[in-house]
Amino acid sequence: MAAGDEQFVEFVNASSARLLHAAYLLTGDRHQAEDAVQTALAKTYAAWSRVRHDDAYAYTRKVLANHVIDAWRRPIREHATDEMPDQPVRGDVAQDVTQREFLLAALDTLTARERAIVVLRHFFDLPEAQVAKELKVSVGTIKTTNSRALAKLRISVQPACSEGAS
Repeated sequence: MAAGDEQFVEFVNASSARLLHAAYLLTGDRHQAEDAVQTALAKTYAAWSRVRHDDAYAYTRKVLANHVIDAWRRPIREHATDEMPDQPVRGDVAQDVTQREFLLAALDTLTARERAIVVLRHFFDLPEAQVAKELKVSVGTIKTTNSRALAKLRISVQPACSEGAS
């Protein structure tokens, strides 16, 4: 093993689940999310000697977000199959599936920029300045876009919540 490989393996073990979850929130597709995380980790490994002493997680998160945003800009789309490989089921997963579908449907009402800002701001809990830096826009744009996106989410969630209460 090369110097630093063990540290990288530890980093991957510690952060890959959270990165995968974030990528899934950004893409809405498990296959694309897995590919995006794999690409981000590969690019992080290539720069590992440079980033391992800094904030490697922030670097990987930025690479992941940029990779997903670049995929939105590409005119060619890949479509993964709907069939999932057999996976062991742990208990009743209906509640988890319902919540996940509800969240993804709500996120689908947002534009790509709004979705990226909401995920970086609220899933990663990044300050507005950091989100602005990662997406290369002004802090004012982040504030405005985040506010509008949350308002959209409130509108899309409100009818579903009131229907369930009846």
